[in-house]
Amino acid sequence: MSRPAAQSDTVRAPRPLLLWTCALTTGAVLLIGLTGPFFAPHSPTTQITTPYAAPSPGLWLGGDHLGRDVLSRLLDGGPSVVLTSVLATAIAVATGTAAGLVSALLGHQRGRSGLVMRPLDAVAALPPVLALLLVLTAVPGRLGVVIAAAVASAPLSARVVHAAVTPVLRRPHVELAIARGEGWGWLLRYEVLPLISATVHADVGLRFVLALYLVTAAGFLGIGSGGSDWGTLVVEALPGATLQPVALIAPLLLIATLAVSVNLLSDSVTRRTPRTGR
Repeated sequence: MSRPAAQSDTVRAPRPLLLWTCALTTGAVLLIGLTGPFFAPHSPTTQITTPYAAPSPGLWLGGDHLGRDVLSRLLDGGPSVVLTSVLATAIAVATGTAAGLVSALLGHQRGRSGLVMRPLDAVAALPPVLALLLVLTAVPGRLGVVIAAAVASAPLSARVVHAAVTPVLRRPHVELAIARGEGWGWLLRYEVLPLISATVHADVGLRFVLALYLVTAAGFLGIGSGGSDWGTLVVEALPGATLQPVALIAPLLLIATLAVSVNLLSDSVTRRTPRTGR
């Protein structure tokens, strides 16, 4: 089997300090989110102080509206947010990438990319929160949140991949490989995917942010799985924000830090990814 022509695009490498800062920040928040329940100092459901108690030694983030330890509730609610967001992102990127590749191939070979992209564009036209409400009507609970986040994100991933693959298929070295009779599986593996890997990496960060937004929105709206979900902590802390602002600031800070750090890390990794064929 013949060897494909090498292709290379220059990608400006990010500053190492930015890359490591984003990686460490993302890792720290994910570690807090995944292992938090093991380090919670108190039960997240037990009243141990007065409502809206100020932070103090032993109650480092104070109490919530029912006198429960805010730190314990914050640590207890991390796994549901992080795992749901990661799972929804993985499903969305996998299905979206596959759909984008298929639509680009259909468009290049038969001019029928619309068979895949038009239904996906119709789904993408739905506001994400509306898609969340519709899916949770049929599938309540955490599974419904995962499905809703994946449904809202996958069409966007498909559009990004389709736009990235279409010009690659028109490149001379790809057309030459097609003329040699190379199969589509071989073309995708050695000629197409290496050239769009940076685009997919960047898209992962965007899909994670959207998934995190929908997961926390479900908790904020009271339609998720309940418990100590970070979105639930935000809505519960709003009425007493002037009395106990830390109870509101803490979950918001974790959500914002995770979203920004993941997005910046994804962008940094993208800039370091060589866009080369084999």
